[in-house]
Amino acid sequence: MRDLADFKGCPAPKPVTLNGRYVTAQPFDRTAHLQKLWDALGGLETNALLKYFPQQAFPNADAFGDWIEGARQKLGWVTLVFTENAGGTVVGMASYMRPDPANGVIEVGSVAHGAAMKRSPLSTEVHYLMARHVFEDLGYRRYEWKCHNENEPSKVTARRYGFTFEGVFRQHMVSKGANRDTAWFSIIDSEWPVIRDAFEAWLEPDNFNSDGSQKRKLEDIRAGMSA
Repeated sequence: MRDLADFKGCPAPKPVTLNGRYVTAQPFDRTAHLQKLWDALGGLETNALLKYFPQQAFPNADAFGDWIEGARQKLGWVTLVFTENAGGTVVGMASYMRPDPANGVIEVGSVAHGAAMKRSPLSTEVHYLMARHVFEDLGYRRYEWKCHNENEPSKVTARRYGFTFEGVFRQHMVSKGANRDTAWFSIIDSEWPVIRDAFEAWLEPDNFNSDGSQKRKLEDIRAGMSA
């Protein structure tokens, strides 16, 4: 565990570009990204992908953009847009949320993956890039992932990426006129080296067959490194 005797906190997150082999994450720019992001997430069907987000459904792209910009201005969130390197196509988004620089704690949330991210290295690589930035560039101690407790795909994804389930906060909030129980997950700094190495091994080109399917699962690689 890190010696905290001289710990003076961490810098607040700022807009940043994170470059990977398969995908690039870059700060949300309304003019450059909004319509492309809206389309990537399905247009009016975006609201199906955002089913478990606490805000009401978006009637159009402008309302979606207003919400992203409002979260930045009022809450200090940093929203990153994901672009596929091969074709330059916008494919999804996520945000650094609820930063607590004094304690070195931050959350990744507002995660929305478009159809182009499914069954590809894109989603895994971009979350590796975001976590690496938090731990290695900013020096944070704790990286959180939270989701509606009914959102089973999100919980599966969190565990796959190496987040540890910590429990359910019952009646955590009122969301869209209904109760929301929230599942909490985290990665802490002492766990990051193994999680990082597993990410990097999984993302190597030789871990994929000619049809793009994986040879080894990320969870299996990580388990082998932890043994």
